[in-house]
Amino acid sequence: MRDFLRWALEMGQRLTRGLDWSLLVALSALMAIGLSVLDSAGGNGLVMAQAARFGVGLVAMWAISRVPILRIRAWTPLIYAISMLPLLAVFVLGTGKYGRQWLNLGLFYLQPAELLKVSMPMMVAWYLNRMPLPPRIPVVLVAAVIIGVPTGLVMLQPDFGTGVLIAASGAFVLLLAGLPWWWVGVGVGGVAAAAPVAWFWLLRPYQKDRIMMFLDPESDALGAGWNIIQSKIAIGSGGLTGKGWGLGSQSHLNFIPEQTTDFAFSVLSEEFGWVGVAIVLALYLFVIGRCLWIAVDSRDTFSRLVAGATGLALFVYILVNGGMISGLLPVVGVPMPLISYGGTSAVSLLAGFGLVMAVRAHRPVHG
Repeated sequence: MRDFLRWALEMGQRLTRGLDWSLLVALSALMAIGLSVLDSAGGNGLVMAQAARFGVGLVAMWAISRVPILRIRAWTPLIYAISMLPLLAVFVLGTGKYGRQWLNLGLFYLQPAELLKVSMPMMVAWYLNRMPLPPRIPVVLVAAVIIGVPTGLVMLQPDFGTGVLIAASGAFVLLLAGLPWWWVGVGVGGVAAAAPVAWFWLLRPYQKDRIMMFLDPESDALGAGWNIIQSKIAIGSGGLTGKGWGLGSQSHLNFIPEQTTDFAFSVLSEEFGWVGVAIVLALYLFVIGRCLWIAVDSRDTFSRLVAGATGLALFVYILVNGGMISGLLPVVGVPMPLISYGGTSAVSLLAGFGLVMAVRAHRPVHG
């Protein structure tokens, strides 16, 4: 019996060797909160479906955490190339409400853009790892192409919100590599200069409506402004401690649109109040901080850039969704990580944290 227990203990240690337990606990807490919100907003069916997707994501995270980071680095160009294939296929076989963002694979729908949130920062980090840092202008231009190609394809679907997040995750890799901040100013200035062209020639009517409703949602309170208004009512009515789990009137009376996806955090705010919001934000802050700490403790450029960009990208996801549901940013269709319902986004996000765990578990002595 003693030998069996010793064997079981050794096997358990081997199987969990790559996991970062503090990061896993925080992510598990967020997933548990997300499932409770979905149970209230959408019922047990959605909970079971999302739990299954979390299970797939956790398996992916565990598997990736066991792969030496130098091997992952060597595979990165292939991973990037493979992830681009479904992004191209979506223009032929894709489906979606406002364009072609999804591939129907029979058992589930795949959103190819979500895969690039992981593979594209990896590719930029792989390229910069081979170059002297801080990057010079030719290196930055090549990195911009690596970032710009998938970002442009996602924008053409069209999926503006996801495109912005993909571009931001690549930009974070460049900044962590030592890119001067004045480049950011140049980029922001370029976007501002191109805004009139985008308004008249690139933006779809529903995208223009979202911007106009961000500026003045009351101008069409029963139409395009409905989403933001009802979301803000839900957030404000939660008060300090919330109305209680399953007791949110805005969600249960179907005032909140997309209450299980883009506006799931509004449901959490109404039912759990500012206390619940503070707990979730504290968990997010811990996860981001843990990623940045692992990045600082890394011993090679690729690992540092991947881990740091993963944490900073999560910060942007939270900022965009939080700003969207509170009326501080236009509605762009970005889910709240691990809270909103969604399969591809959850699996890809957990796979990204598997990379961070691989960085922590398999630190090379030199790059």
